[in-house]
Amino acid sequence: MDTDSHPIVVGFDSSPPAVNAVRWAVAEAVARDVPLRLTRVLGEGTPPADLDATRRALAEAGDALVAQSPNLRVQTCATRGGVADVLLAQSHAAAMICVGSDGYCVGRPLGALATTLARHAGCDVAVIKDCPDSPTTDPGVVAVVLDDEADDDERVHQAMREGRLRHTSVRQIDRRADSWVRRYPDVHVETVAAGTGFPAPGSPDRRPPQLAVVGRGDAEQLADLATPNCHPIVGFPDCSVLVVRR
Repeated sequence: MDTDSHPIVVGFDSSPPAVNAVRWAVAEAVARDVPLRLTRVLGEGTPPADLDATRRALAEAGDALVAQSPNLRVQTCATRGGVADVLLAQSHAAAMICVGSDGYCVGRPLGALATTLARHAGCDVAVIKDCPDSPTTDPGVVAVVLDDEADDDERVHQAMREGRLRHTSVRQIDRRADSWVRRYPDVHVETVAAGTGFPAPGSPDRRPPQLAVVGRGDAEQLADLATPNCHPIVGFPDCSVLVVRR
């Protein structure tokens, strides 16, 4: 693990969701020109030989990623402990934490680990359910709610960055009292009524979201979402989610 600061940290355990998270995070790291850190957390009782083998496997995985993306810098970290504890500790010096979805459970629609990170991490958190870069996957749109919360501009900024990076449309669901639409009457804007999350019939882009960009408030309420789709972004939190915590 080198000394470069503010990496994109991926919780990696070789599972399909973790592989999806790595694929998603590679583009993020290259675009930001920061390292990608593959972090594998093993149980406290893991023998030294197994820990060493894991470190070698991570190094090989990192080499394979660099071979595919020459501009990528990769760090690796294999350690013992609790997964949430290790990732939360690393989040305070990271640009973003990225994990694959660990499944739905009652009261935690993003899964237990992802919910803990979304609520307590020291940086932004991406929870990836599908990899939009797959040639067999329709990438969908990036969805974000415009409202009057203090972190609105940062959320929208991040959504626009993701739209550019993922080469897809950004769907803005306007709930502001003082709308930007009124400030720029000469600009054509597709407005989505709050509570539907989809553009009007006839819109050129009615794809479902690939990524919902949300703020701290939504992260704090994740445990209260007993069922999906109780949100202005239809499909939240069943789609991938990026929690902006700054």
